Amino acid sequence: MGLPSRETWAQRLGAFRASPSAFMAGPEGEDLGRDLLSDLRSEKLSEQTKVSLLALSLEYPAQLWPDVPAAEAAAASLLDTLVLLPPRPSALRRPLLLAATTALVAGGALGPTSEASLRLLPLLLGLASGRDLGRGFGPSSEQRPLQATAYECLRELESCKPGLLGGCLGLLRGLLGQEGPVGPVQPLSLLLALALRNTLVIQARARASLQGLLTARASPTAGGPWNWTLAEEGDDHLQPQAPSWPAVEKEECSVSVLEPSPEEAQELRAAVAQLLDTSYLLTPVAQAQLLWLLGWALRGLRGQPPVLFKPQLVRLLGTAQLTLLHAVLALKAAFGEALFTAQDEALLLRRLTLAAQHPALPLPTHLFYLHCLLSFPENCPLGPAGEEAAPLLLEPQLCRGLLPSLLHDPMALLARLHLLCLLCAEDEEKEEGGQGQSPRHYLEELLVGLQQRAALAGGPRSLATLCFQASFLVAHCLAGQPSVLTPLTHGLAQLYRARPALAPHFVDFLHRVGPELGEPLRVVLQQEVVSRPAGDEALRWHLQMLAAVADRDAQSATLSFLQAAAAHCTDWGLQQALLRACRALLRAGVREGLADLLQALARELEDPDGRDHARLYYVLLGHLSGPKLAVALGPSLATPALASSLVAENQGFATALMVQEAPAPIRLHMGPRRAEGPGPVLQLQVEVLEPVYSLELRFRVEGQLYAPLEAVHVPCLCPGRLPRPLLLPLQPRRPAPTQLDIRALYTKSTGLTCYAHLPPLPVKFADLFLPFPQPPEGARLGFFEELWDACLPKGTESRLWCPLGPQGLAALVSCHLEPFVVVSQPPTSYHVAIHLPPDSRLLLRLEGAQEDGVPVVLRTDDWTVLPLVGDYLRGLSAAV
Repeated sequence: MGLPSRETWAQRLGAFRASPSAFMAGPEGEDLGRDLLSDLRSEKLSEQTKVSLLALSLEYPAQLWPDVPAAEAAAASLLDTLVLLPPRPSALRRPLLLAATTALVAGGALGPTSEASLRLLPLLLGLASGRDLGRGFGPSSEQRPLQATAYECLRELESCKPGLLGGCLGLLRGLLGQEGPVGPVQPLSLLLALALRNTLVIQARARASLQGLLTARASPTAGGPWNWTLAEEGDDHLQPQAPSWPAVEKEECSVSVLEPSPEEAQELRAAVAQLLDTSYLLTPVAQAQLLWLLGWALRGLRGQPPVLFKPQLVRLLGTAQLTLLHAVLALKAAFGEALFTAQDEALLLRRLTLAAQHPALPLPTHLFYLHCLLSFPENCPLGPAGEEAAPLLLEPQLCRGLLPSLLHDPMALLARLHLLCLLCAEDEEKEEGGQGQSPRHYLEELLVGLQQRAALAGGPRSLATLCFQASFLVAHCLAGQPSVLTPLTHGLAQLYRARPALAPHFVDFLHRVGPELGEPLRVVLQQEVVSRPAGDEALRWHLQMLAAVADRDAQSATLSFLQAAAAHCTDWGLQQALLRACRALLRAGVREGLADLLQALARELEDPDGRDHARLYYVLLGHLSGPKLAVALGPSLATPALASSLVAENQGFATALMVQEAPAPIRLHMGPRRAEGPGPVLQLQVEVLEPVYSLELRFRVEGQLYAPLEAVHVPCLCPGRLPRPLLLPLQPRRPAPTQLDIRALYTKSTGLTCYAHLPPLPVKFADLFLPFPQPPEGARLGFFEELWDACLPKGTESRLWCPLGPQGLAALVSCHLEPFVVVSQPPTSYHVAIHLPPDSRLLLRLEGAQEDGVPVVLRTDDWTVLPLVGDYLRGLSAAV
C-alpha cells in the first residue's frame, strides 16, 4: 500500500477531529500515529500538509501516544526527522521541536532515564544559547525563531518539572545580558523568571541554600545542568501564576522562608533587577506574569526588601492595561505597606473608582474594576482577617457614580450593589444629617424597584432571579442591621402576595439565607399564605410555600387553611402538596387539631396513595413522641436505632407506602406519525428495563397553547416484549410546536411505588398536520380551488423557495406530504391541503420544480404560522 496522499490525509484528519475517541477505537486508529511519523519524512507530501500533521500531534498527543513507550518512540522519531531536514529554510523545524517536547510531557516520558529527553534537553539549550549546531538546523535567518521556540520549549519543561533548570540559572542570566532589543527577550525573560522562582521555592522547602546556582555558567553540552533531583522535589506542580491576589496569602502559608547568604542575596538582587530592567520590552500579559513570578519568589526570602519593584510602580500605577493593573494589585497583596505608601494606596483607589465610572467601558472591563474595588488589598485593614469591608480610603462621595440602577446589566448591578452594601455597613453608626440621600435610603429604594419589576404578572423569570440575587447579597452583607432587613422582609412578602408563582424561588431563598432574615421571613410568609382564601387559583404555590415555612406559630390559622384547602385538592399533585404541608407540621411538633385533619384526609382524599399517606401520618402522630417523630420523618435515610419496635414497623410502613423517586427504567420515544382522525394523536413506543406494573404516564405542557392532557395507563410492561403503541391525543389551542414534560408513576416487582421524570418529548409542527376529508375523484381540483379562494382576503399568501435533495420533488412529497396531497401531476406539480387544529388551514402549491428546489406558493388563514411553515419546508430536503 502506498503512502497516503494529501487528500487522504485531509479525510483522515477530518474524521479524527470529528470524534477522536471513536476514530482511535476504529480500525484506522491504531496506525494513525505510526503513519503520521512515517509520512513526515516523505518527500511526496508538501510542507503545508506536514505542518497540519504536526499540529494534530500538538493538539491530541494523549490520543496519539497514550503510554510512556509510545511517547518515547514518537519523540525520538520526531528528533530524527528534525536532524534529517535539509539545510535550506523549512517551516517544519519549529513545529518539530514543539511536537517532540509535547510528546515527552504529555506522555509522561520526561525523565533522567529517557533517551529522547537526554537528546532533546541539550539540543534545546544549545539552540537557546545560539550555538552553531550544524547545517541541519537551517540558515542563519532561521536561528532567531528557532531560539525563541527553544525558550518556549524549555519553559514548558520547567513548568512540568519544576527545578529542572535550576542548574542553568547562571547560563540564562548570561544569555539575557547578551540579548539586544531585537532578540527574543520575552521568552528568555519568562523562562529565567520561572526557573528562578521554582528554584527559590524548592530550596526554601528543602531548607537548603542556593549553592551558587545563580552564578554557575553551565555548558550546554555538559551533563550537569539538568537538576533531576531538584525536579523530583518540585514535582508537587507549583502554580506558575495565581488566579487572584486573595489566593497569595493562602498559598504562601505553606512556603518556608529562605535565608540566603550576603553573596547569594547580592546575586539574587542583581538577577531580579536584570529581569525588571528588560520588562518594558515585554507584552503587557508577559510583564504581568513576570511581575507575579518575581513577587512570589522575593516574598519567601528573608531580608530581601521589595524596593526593587519601586521603579516599576512609577511606570505601572498609571497603566491602562488590565493585566498590568492586576499584577500591581497582586504585588500590593504580597508586600503591602513595605512597597506601597498611603499615597500610593489612595492614588490606586481613586484611579480604580474613576475608571469604573467611565461610560464607554465594556461590561467585562467594568466588572473587573468593580472586582478590584471589592477585593482591594489594603495596607492596614481593620477588623478580623477575611471580613468583607469597603477600603478605608474609599470615600462615599467618590463612589456616587457607582451606585446601582435598574437600567444596568444584571452582573454590573449586582457588583455595584455589593459595593453599596459595604458602604452601608460602614454607615451603620452615622446619623442621616439631611444632607443628600444616604446609601441606606438609596439601597431601600433600589430593592423596592427590583421587587416591583419581579412582581409584574407574566414578567420574565430573569427579573425575579435578579431580585432574589440582590436580596441574598443584601442579607449576606448586612446581616446585623435590622433597619435594612425589616423593610426587605416586608418587601419580599408583598412580592409573594403579588406573584405566588415565585414560591420555588422563595423556598430556595429560605434555604440559603441566614437566620437573621430567614426566621422573620418565614413568619411573614406563613401569615401571608394562611390569610389567603383556600380556593385561590394559586393553591399549589401556597401549599408548596406552607410546606417550607410551617411551624408551631399560628398553628390554628394554618390548620384552618389546610382544612379548607382539602376540599379543593382534586388531583394527585395538589393532594401531595397538601400532605407535604401536613408532614412539615408533624416535624414541627404540631399535634392539636392535626390528628382530626389527617383522619379526615384518610377518609376523603380521592387518590389511594394520598389516603395511605394520611393514614400513615395519623398512626405516627398517635404513637410517637415529638423527638422520635422528628427523627422518623427526617430527610436522612440513615436514622439512628430507636427503642420502640413500633417505630421500626412504622419506618417499614413509610418505606412501603411512600412514593419514592427513582431512576426511571422506562424509555419513551415517538412512533410513526398518524395523519387521521379529528385531532392530532401521538404514537408513543414504550420500552422497559425491568418489569413495571400499573404504569401511569402524566404529561404536562408549559403555557396555555395546549389543553391539559389526559394521563395514559398501562397495566403491565415486561422487558423484551414490544407493547402496542400508546396513543396520546393532543388538543392544541394554537398550531405551534411544544415540548411535553413527562412524569411516570409505577409499581416495581418488589411492591414499591416509584415516580420518575422522563426526558421531555418534542412535539414538532408537522405532528399537528391533519388531512381534509377527501372529495370524490373528479371534484378534487374544484375542492382545492374552493379552499384556496376562501383563504383570502382574511388570510395571507406567501411565496418561498423549498430546497430539494438529490431524490427530487416526488420523493420529498411521498416521504412527508403524501396524506395531504389533494391534486397532483407527478413529478412536477402538487397541491397540498393541511388542516391545522383547532380550526386553521394551510394550502401549498408546489409547481415548476427545478434541480435544486421548487417554488412554493402558500395560503393560510392564520398568519402566525408563516415562520413555522418556512422553517418546516426548508428542513424537508435534509430529512429525506
